Amino acid sequence: MVSTISKQKLYSTRIDIAEEVRVKVIDILNKTLAATLDLKTQTKQAHWNVKGTDFYQLHELFDEMAGELEEYVDMVAERVTALGGTALGTARIAASESILPEYPLDAVGGIEHITALADRYADYGKHLREAIDTTDDLGDADTADLYTEISRTIDKRLWFLEAHLVNG
Repeated sequence: MVSTISKQKLYSTRIDIAEEVRVKVIDILNKTLAATLDLKTQTKQAHWNVKGTDFYQLHELFDEMAGELEEYVDMVAERVTALGGTALGTARIAASESILPEYPLDAVGGIEHITALADRYADYGKHLREAIDTTDDLGDADTADLYTEISRTIDKRLWFLEAHLVNG
């Protein structure tokens, strides 16, 4: 199957980044957009379905995390369009293009949800760090900076999740 992401029209812009660089960066950003949308919906899945003694604390935490991801969806999509691309952010595209595994729909307890989200946040964080390096190497410091901003929060949230998993 040919990726939807790689097949799109580029619009003209006065941004002084070469077209061939913009095409590559837009492709990376759209992959990030798919993963971010997917992670947001998986985090909402945990928010809606968590049960157990830490229900309220985790319900609120997961909702806050999903809200942050919604902001990143917008930031990534707007960077795509600023570079002259088309933001590819439908649910179907996110489902087919996401780097993340499907969420375990049988997760119930807090630890199950925390573990599932920690795994996905770690994968997403790795993707972000790779995108920082790639976009910086391509000469797009602004996109690399956007990725750095997102990466800092994702690493902080991963720390929050992992703190729940320590048996101390």
